[in-house]
Amino acid sequence: MELRQLYYFVKVAKREHVTKAAEELHVAQSAVSRQIHQLEEELGAKLFVQKGRNLQLTPVGSLFLKRAEVILADLERAVVEIQEFLDPEKGEIRLGFPHSLGISLIPEVVAAFRKLNPNVKFRFKQGMYPSLIQDVMKGEVDLAFVSPCPESHPHVTGELVLTEELYAILPPTHPLAKEDAIDLIQLKDEMFVLFSEGYSLRPIVWEACKEAGFTPRIGFEGEETDTIRGLVAAGMGVSLLPEMALYASGPLQPAKVKVKSPNVTRTIGLIYRSNEKLPLVAKAFQTYLLDFFECDRFRKRS
Repeated sequence: MELRQLYYFVKVAKREHVTKAAEELHVAQSAVSRQIHQLEEELGAKLFVQKGRNLQLTPVGSLFLKRAEVILADLERAVVEIQEFLDPEKGEIRLGFPHSLGISLIPEVVAAFRKLNPNVKFRFKQGMYPSLIQDVMKGEVDLAFVSPCPESHPHVTGELVLTEELYAILPPTHPLAKEDAIDLIQLKDEMFVLFSEGYSLRPIVWEACKEAGFTPRIGFEGEETDTIRGLVAAGMGVSLLPEMALYASGPLQPAKVKVKSPNVTRTIGLIYRSNEKLPLVAKAFQTYLLDFFECDRFRKRS
């Protein structure tokens, strides 16, 4: 069994299509098909079945995928550790985070860290809460920002680094747009623009509305912060967003209004795998981040 076969198998399993996998691997489709066939012959079992135009994992294939991903993640980690041993100031940090942090926070902390460590490279992976947890567990990322911060988890651990206030965002022409602050109940008759199911901000907004005494009426759903912000600015409804998701430029922007009651916040945690040492360069970045957020909290208190 060759490592190339494992790489090809995992890529086909993820893409559910030989042609798409071959395109991403920059090899001929026939080469991928041949390696998968050889792997199946060596294992003595079918790993895929045809389902329409796509390939679907068999029960044996699903079992083998879990093991193959672990093997490849361990191999990648071993290569990183050797590179760090040869030159501790170099290396690659694999960082996961939700889309809402990619607007300002991630660029800020990465740029600041790179000023001190110019030879360090970053590989980013964005996703929703469940996928980020899985990415950490599988070793696909070293560290991940997640919201909410998990209070307990059998396979990941981490620290609460930030508690962020959510603001009401309203169309610029809304009657409450010029207010300094409002109670959330004042929006009970409005149509809400919310994130789709699976995004962590959706239940935060939903529960805040329930606490205020009403169930939000959903007019539109989106998967990007820019989409939510743009729909609200265009008069399609109202919403709640954290402040760092409101850093944007352009002619069409919503009004931002503080929510007095209830107090609506989200927590952000920095997580990593439990009972496993971080690579040296990732550990250095983790220490930097914890110091960064502690200094930020001190500045806000002062």
